[in-house]
Amino acid sequence: MGAMSSYPPPGSSWQQGSGSGELVPSEDRNWAVAAHLGSFVAAYVALGLIAPLIVLLVRGGQSPFVRRQAVESLNFQLNALVIIAIGWILVFVLIGFVVLAAYGVFYVICVVMAAIKASQGQDFRYPLTIRLIS
Repeated sequence: MGAMSSYPPPGSSWQQGSGSGELVPSEDRNWAVAAHLGSFVAAYVALGLIAPLIVLLVRGGQSPFVRRQAVESLNFQLNALVIIAIGWILVFVLIGFVVLAAYGVFYVICVVMAAIKASQGQDFRYPLTIRLIS
């Protein structure tokens, strides 16, 4: 009758990739997840950028996917550091409490979403982030 298609049916996929057709190995996905979730480990002292920096330095040269995700997380953490500092300054005029609470919720949601996408081998771009590092 007809030859079998080598393409998946619409709306499904055989493998999770970064959206660019690249197959992302499990180890690289784990490193990318570490770049995002590792920021929670040091975030309580406003140093959430340490984990993505370590991932970038250790594994970023070996995997383009890990590098992209580590750089994305690092940019988000740098933005978070600035926004949190501004929030603490604004505490003196009382609006800082609202800024810090709202950004805290935004931060957690974004980091969890990024980790989920990275675990699926997909690139994630943090919203409202100024990308200082490329």
